[in-house]
Amino acid sequence: MDLLNTLVDKGLRREVPSRDEALAVLATSDDELLDVVAAAGKVRRQWFGRRVKLNYLVNLKSGLCPEDCSYCSQRLGSKAEILKYTWLKPGDAAEAAAAGVAGGAKRVCLVASGRGPTDRDVERVSETISAIKEQNEGVEVCACLGLLTDGQAGRLHAAGADAYNHNLNTSEATYGDICTTHDFADRVATVQQAQAAGLSACSGLIAGMGESDADLVDVVYALRELDPDSVPVNFLIPFEGTPLAEEWNLTPQRALRILAMVRFVCPDVEVRLAGGREVHLRSMQPLALHLVNSLFLGDYLTSEGQAGKDDLAMIADAGFEVEGTD
Repeated sequence: MDLLNTLVDKGLRREVPSRDEALAVLATSDDELLDVVAAAGKVRRQWFGRRVKLNYLVNLKSGLCPEDCSYCSQRLGSKAEILKYTWLKPGDAAEAAAAGVAGGAKRVCLVASGRGPTDRDVERVSETISAIKEQNEGVEVCACLGLLTDGQAGRLHAAGADAYNHNLNTSEATYGDICTTHDFADRVATVQQAQAAGLSACSGLIAGMGESDADLVDVVYALRELDPDSVPVNFLIPFEGTPLAEEWNLTPQRALRILAMVRFVCPDVEVRLAGGREVHLRSMQPLALHLVNSLFLGDYLTSEGQAGKDDLAMIADAGFEVEGTD
């Protein structure tokens, strides 16, 4: 296909494809799927070889969020049956992080529910960061605490945080359809605050919420403009008790096309396979390794992931290697 040859050539030069080219990737047929994966795989290998970066999530505080994000099991008014608890103690969080690092994780992601942290919350997380780094030499720590206020990103950076995650999730045009308690601009501002404070920016999307191809392309180009160092791609897990409980729109083929499109638009950026991969990619997960160069090991915020040993076996069986292991 001329389209794929063009996209490979652009990807190898770090050139961003046109919006129409990105849309065309999403419109390819199932018969063309392996060609799409092979083309995006060339771009992935150019910039990341066969390395896969492992990340491990530690949920510091779960549930009871005042925001109304319709995709989230922790949202205001959610009837989803999830575990709810307040802040983990630094020692307990460090112990959980150590399990992920032992499994090969290079980055630990500290996540807390809520609109955003108070200054006292930032102090708590700072103590946790110190505890994790004391026990695990060389590990990266990413914080994901919601919307930041002035000065908080700088304090997290001073405490040893390497990165900050705050996803855009969907296009600006449709953001109001999934959340009314904050807006797209709030999310952009938090990513920019993190970058200004010297933190590596991590920002991505959620696919499968009923969005159009144009919405997917729009959010990926918005992410490209923000220039994050990593882009996690989540696939909606439709939790019972949330407004999107019936949104089962994804197939494994669709999920792979979305990942390929993200890779073409962000050729030299860490693209991370995140929540929902087991549910929607299923037996096609190994093919996704030809598109992404990073994934979460183990469980997510309020759902169980694939066992860590199965992830490691999948990576090895597909001919890839865990980053940081010799």
